[in-house]
Amino acid sequence: MTDLSQRPWFADTEWLAVPDLVERTGSSVSRVRRLFDEHALVGTRVDGALRTPAIFIGDDGQPRPELRGTLTVLADNGFDDDEALDWLMSNDDSLDAAPIAALLAGRKAEVRRVAQSLL
Repeated sequence: MTDLSQRPWFADTEWLAVPDLVERTGSSVSRVRRLFDEHALVGTRVDGALRTPAIFIGDDGQPRPELRGTLTVLADNGFDDDEALDWLMSNDDSLDAAPIAALLAGRKAEVRRVAQSLL
């Protein structure tokens, strides 16, 4: 398990715990946990609670749809949740941005191509 608290992006990230996600998504706790299991969201333990970056939730209160496929590609390449989260939030030289920023800019295919090349 990676200590994400040492990453430059960690302190500047707004984190949402499961109760926050229940409120934002209007879903049950079990549905929110299923979002993590189904790779619609990825999170890590922060102060003992499972949390995900708020940027992973869209304006509609739902997980960003472009995230799911990218998380699946990363999981298929053997990334654990912390590694996937770190890659999404850290600057990637081949994208000239953090992958999450590239996803939000509409560069989904490019992000997934880069993710597929990671081993």
